[in-house]
Amino acid sequence: MLSNQTDAELFQALCLGDLSALGKLYDGYGEIVYRMALRMLGNPQEAEDLTQDVFLTLWRNRSYDSKRGSMQVFLTTMTRSKAIDRHRQKRSHLNVLQKWGHNQPLENSTNLMDKISLKEISQRVSEAMSELPDNQRQVLEMAYFEGMSQSEISAGLNLPLGTVKTNKRQGLLRLRQMLQDLVE
Repeated sequence: MLSNQTDAELFQALCLGDLSALGKLYDGYGEIVYRMALRMLGNPQEAEDLTQDVFLTLWRNRSYDSKRGSMQVFLTTMTRSKAIDRHRQKRSHLNVLQKWGHNQPLENSTNLMDKISLKEISQRVSEAMSELPDNQRQVLEMAYFEGMSQSEISAGLNLPLGTVKTNKRQGLLRLRQMLQDLVE
């Protein structure tokens, strides 16, 4: 680190609102986080996005505890976890698209009728989402469109984790019921 302050002191300053402390932590660990993200995701743009996400999460959640380990270990663990979440999310989204697109991968869908069909499906899903209660719709949008974990949604909405899980499950069940003809 270029700073004379320890990681714990920088984190404490960050918690007290000193954003320059976040910059110093980024200067010290940004490259390590980026390299790990790039190794796990294989895409420079996604690695940059994940690196930014890791440091924003550090700033927002303020969950680092120096008694439990070093800042480097904390950040690399968070990076690994978020990269795994992104892989799972991509796989889940691809599975849904393939199921709704009659098991045809989206990339190979060159037929005009296939493209129209996917557009209609997307429109139906959007309409169904708009019919959900606000609490369920908001949780689903944050989870599937913004890629947030349930814990991040809980923190972002200031709701208990159990409430977020319930809203997500109820929203998905309701969507499934509304879109029954698409998932059969």
